[in-house]
Amino acid sequence: MRCTFLPPHMLRALAASGDSEQRDRAHASLELSAQFRGERMAVGQIASLVGVPAGQLQRTIYDGRHGRDLPGKLARGEDSAAVADAVVNEAYDAAGKTYDFYRRVLGRNSVDDRGLRLEATVRFAAHFDNAQWNGRQMVYGNGDGKLFARFTRCLDVVAHELTHGVTQYSAALVYRGESGALNEHFSDVFGILVKQYALKQSAAKSDWLVGAGVFSSRVNGVAVRSMKAPGSAYDDALLGRDPQPWHMRDYKRIHDDNGGVHVNSGIPNHAFYLAATALGGKAWETAGRIWYAALTRKLHARATFRECARATIAAASELYGATAEPRRAVEQAWRSVGVDEIAVADAGPRLPIFEPAAELPTLLPTRRHAD
Repeated sequence: MRCTFLPPHMLRALAASGDSEQRDRAHASLELSAQFRGERMAVGQIASLVGVPAGQLQRTIYDGRHGRDLPGKLARGEDSAAVADAVVNEAYDAAGKTYDFYRRVLGRNSVDDRGLRLEATVRFAAHFDNAQWNGRQMVYGNGDGKLFARFTRCLDVVAHELTHGVTQYSAALVYRGESGALNEHFSDVFGILVKQYALKQSAAKSDWLVGAGVFSSRVNGVAVRSMKAPGSAYDDALLGRDPQPWHMRDYKRIHDDNGGVHVNSGIPNHAFYLAATALGGKAWETAGRIWYAALTRKLHARATFRECARATIAAASELYGATAEPRRAVEQAWRSVGVDEIAVADAGPRLPIFEPAAELPTLLPTRRHAD
């Protein structure tokens, strides 16, 4: 599966409208993303990789030195001190914060729930302007410094890509059409939740922007995607205009981008935003738990938007009760984006609106690095 953060339609727009260097970088990024596609499909069929004991975070960051061989030269391992390289430290810290969120909030032990080591390579290839989970590890390009900043500086980008790993080891959503858009959707959901959790933001205070900080000041845009207002994140002469719809009436039936997986994800993204803001408080405490239960326990590999609506409504009913506010908020959110669903039978035990995972010690100190 080709699960890159920057959508191919953006890179193709740049390949068509940029200067010679920008065109070359865009073509190289598209080529390298396609190269990873076969690797991801093969890895997704392999049994769970060697793990480490539950509750132990294990990170290893490599420097690709702009080459194409993975993983590259070891740059920093678990429990080692920060190095004199902001890119390495950013990748290390963001992986830890993502692990911390999944472990402390959702009780998950790494992306595979069995303690998979979190490996990442920074400075991959000479012209790779993107970030990607390749089925085994994170891979980061460095950004061109003109239109794109470093991808490691954006926590939600890192969490988005690592969540593709979570999906790989749970619902294994096929990366095409509606199931592929859901694959992107869940990565955006948990990408924004990891960012909100790290910032201690409520749903009301969040900007609901995914990839804010990826663009340089030269780009006319605030982020790569907006969950609050899909279709409004950017409108740039070189990168094009944000094409995401927020309602099913505007669903894009296209062949590019595996059937528009980065485009049509705007519809379920907006449904999550509506549910989370209707419930209020901290989005990871109720809405996030509902979506996590749907992803890890209820969806099959070729799930549709309607089936995702059914799964999240069922999860809300099971966690909080069929007549409780979470279930009503989730159902209304899907209806508001044009995905209607039949009533789901009441079942299962009831939980309070938030019951956190077992308390664990904070895994990472708060650390800031200069650009």
